[in-house]
Amino acid sequence: MANYDSDSSAGEEEEFTETNVLLGYASKDPGDDSISRLGGRPGLTRNLLQEWIDAETLPSAALAKCHICKDLMVLLLQLNAELPDRFPGHERRLYIFACQKKSCRRREGSIRALRSLRVAPGSKVAPLNGDKKKKEDKPKPKEEPKPPTNLGETLFGAKTLGGASGANPFATSNVEALPKTFAETLSLNNPQANTPQPPAEPWPPEASQPKPYPISYLSEAEYETLDPTPPPVPQATVKMDIDDNSGSGGGKEDKEVFESTMDAAFQRFADRLAQNPEQSIRYEFAGIPLLYSKTDAVGKALAPSQPDGVGVTVTSGGVKGIPRCPNCAGPRTFEVQLCPHAITELEAKELSLEGMDWGTIIVGVCERDCQARGVDEGQVGYLEEWAGVQWEEIGSSAPGGGRR
Repeated sequence: MANYDSDSSAGEEEEFTETNVLLGYASKDPGDDSISRLGGRPGLTRNLLQEWIDAETLPSAALAKCHICKDLMVLLLQLNAELPDRFPGHERRLYIFACQKKSCRRREGSIRALRSLRVAPGSKVAPLNGDKKKKEDKPKPKEEPKPPTNLGETLFGAKTLGGASGANPFATSNVEALPKTFAETLSLNNPQANTPQPPAEPWPPEASQPKPYPISYLSEAEYETLDPTPPPVPQATVKMDIDDNSGSGGGKEDKEVFESTMDAAFQRFADRLAQNPEQSIRYEFAGIPLLYSKTDAVGKALAPSQPDGVGVTVTSGGVKGIPRCPNCAGPRTFEVQLCPHAITELEAKELSLEGMDWGTIIVGVCERDCQARGVDEGQVGYLEEWAGVQWEEIGSSAPGGGRR
């Protein structure tokens, strides 16, 4: 069972802590990869070329429509999410879409996540639930290493921004392979699940699509480093002695006069992001999402009955609280979340005060990276994944360079 304190890898004597979370930073320079970015139109590069995995196999436009108003949404994030050490032979990308209509905000279905996948012929997969004994017989690794050191380059085509060791964290000569037992013991097929795919719907002409947000490329990335100094206690109950002049005795009595109502999870979120305030995304497949709140529906689902706002549980069965994959019935796990600074980048040219008002968008994906039903090897499939939206509290100030 994992918790927020388990992602530190440095000792108490070190000046800072480096975690397994890869932070993505926005830039106007695409670098070596123009796929991973904020804004723009899905699938298009800076040269307006189709950059879907397969330009001939686009997702149904229905997957990018708001569940409330049924209009086409705009792209927030497009991410090259290939993980060759974990899912060899899998070409995969993630997309997050959002409805721009004010009437749809803060309603379920106004923000959606999409995963596209092409599995190369011959890629090794194993039965999903058909051979539990073999799965149990496999030895458990003593310690799960950090993601491969070129993960930032794989995902973002990222330039080196340094790290705790001072070495290039994305140098291909320092690749540390993750245990392959994860991918080898999982399958992409489950005959018990039967979720029909939405009917294919063509995309409308570009002129009929909503105006996209400006493009910012996720061409820079680094592993998160944190100051080990503990943040202040976010909640407190203080008792003070107050003179009660209304009573005949004129004595004092203890009364509870102050109780902080600050959300502990929000304080932790703000403190964490304040150490790297320009981060636009946080990425760690099978990692732990950073909660914006513990009191909303998402917070209560992922961290139930946790007074400190932590308590998100990640096990071999995915993240507790995230719905299971409807395509294969397998568990879902955390992969990426958008941070408030992404709003600053996306609304760079937007002068309206009626901007986006989410605190974070958490994406949970199929832990097995299953393929859409009826899609053969070598073909591209598209599946909707779980988007857990934590909305900004009314009157609050989002940390990390987000909204006012």
